[in-house]
Amino acid sequence: MTPQTGSCLPGAGSVPHSLREECFTPTFEAALASHGVSPLYATGVGILQVNTGYRCNLRCTHCHVDAHPERTEVMSRQTMNQCVEVLKSNPIRTLDITGGAPEMNPDFRWFVETARSASPDLEILVRSNLTLLAADNAFRDIPEFLREHRVNLVASLPCYTREIVNRQRGDGVFERSIEALKKFNALGYGFPDSPLELNLVYNPTGPCLPGCQHQLEEEYRKQLDQQFGIRFTRLYTITNMPINRFRQSLIDAGGYCSYMELLAANFNPAAAGAVMCLDTISVRWDGKLFDCDFNQMLDLPVNPSAPLHIGEFDRARLIGRRISTGQHCFGCTAGAGSSCQGSLL
Repeated sequence: MTPQTGSCLPGAGSVPHSLREECFTPTFEAALASHGVSPLYATGVGILQVNTGYRCNLRCTHCHVDAHPERTEVMSRQTMNQCVEVLKSNPIRTLDITGGAPEMNPDFRWFVETARSASPDLEILVRSNLTLLAADNAFRDIPEFLREHRVNLVASLPCYTREIVNRQRGDGVFERSIEALKKFNALGYGFPDSPLELNLVYNPTGPCLPGCQHQLEEEYRKQLDQQFGIRFTRLYTITNMPINRFRQSLIDAGGYCSYMELLAANFNPAAAGAVMCLDTISVRWDGKLFDCDFNQMLDLPVNPSAPLHIGEFDRARLIGRRISTGQHCFGCTAGAGSSCQGSLL
């Protein structure tokens, strides 16, 4: 049995590799306007999402970051320290550390330790692919390190079956992921009465919308408990974004425009009113600011009326800024919506 998915593409036709972004009408801005929710403006800055670099030990087929072992972009300690200064002087509730594989940044531990010292009540999230933490290598003690500093985990596990995970993420990934999850459970992560959260992330394996998050979560709980005795806090369902590696795979298969049309046909104005960029600032490895991690990958910075670098952070000017949007935003507003924290509705 495999996870239930939502709407999927019909058979895709041929699409030239030179296609433009505008495969269809309306534009995302027109879709917002037709439902009276345009334009989008930030309502706060509650989440500081920091991408510490694009290097990763994996090369997943759905990766919107285009992360892989040869990437050289790495956030410096100086830029991390600028992020910490922002945490010290602003009422930010969550530090969301991502990558690539954020653990591969040489200053990862320093960043976590310094952020925790600067803000004892801060929620710190680390987004991990799990596989680094299962091997007998320099990363093997990171689970204990995360527990010591009260860090919650958001872990990629696109399915509970070996075949699908290894096909999407590489040979042996499923086995190493299960090993790491067992290790986190042994440290107290993921249980109902534990303050240490172990959250899993589901991505569809192809050009589909995710199925119902609640139903998928229940199936994950059943399968992972029965097969491996694994517990977790909650499941996040995230739509595959038509950016970088996944976008190229759609183009190669002749299905890019069909996928974009699927997303647009499922546009949900209620999801548009709850998108994560309304309360998030994304920091690139070089300190530049974006409305979200997806805009970061497209080099679509925050509105120029707002500060453009973490070293110029000004909460008052960031709140109320107009959100920068594009056709990829249909990915966050289709169906029940999608964000780094899962379904929006």
